[in-house]
Amino acid sequence: MNELKALNKSGLLIMIAAMLFFSACGSRKYSARPGGSPSTAAKAAEAMSHLKSKELSRFINDWTGVQYALGGLDKRGVDCSGFALLLQRNIYGNELPRRSRDQADVVNEKAIANLNEGDLVFFSFGGSAVDHVGVYLNNNFFVHASTTRGVVVDDLSIPAYQRAFVKAGSLKK
Repeated sequence: MNELKALNKSGLLIMIAAMLFFSACGSRKYSARPGGSPSTAAKAAEAMSHLKSKELSRFINDWTGVQYALGGLDKRGVDCSGFALLLQRNIYGNELPRRSRDQADVVNEKAIANLNEGDLVFFSFGGSAVDHVGVYLNNNFFVHASTTRGVVVDDLSIPAYQRAFVKAGSLKK
């Protein structure tokens, strides 16, 4: 009988951990394919080459490939809201709340066509609430911590991001 209780408890813990993983910072189901097409990679490199801020370019290059870790805030692993928080703090001197849904509350909303380097882009992969954030670069590209690929530069025009897009904007002053 005690073995059955232990199995039920461990099964419940595994289920809760899986739910947290898949609800945080987007879901694997909607991630862009690893590697992307060569043309997407070339366009991402071009977007990086057109950054106005060299500090931003260095920051992104330094963090690219760091693996996703729910609640992470360092190079051992970082989640989407942690990456946005660190980027905003280190590059622009801005403070953000820790969670992506709270970060969405501190922006003045803008159309994608009006975004500037450093603005935030928000998505909902798991329902109606914001559950993922990235930082806009230029030419429809943004940087974020993907649950499957770690910190990457991606194209906002990818259908998965278009479907999940909620809002974008600059920080309220």
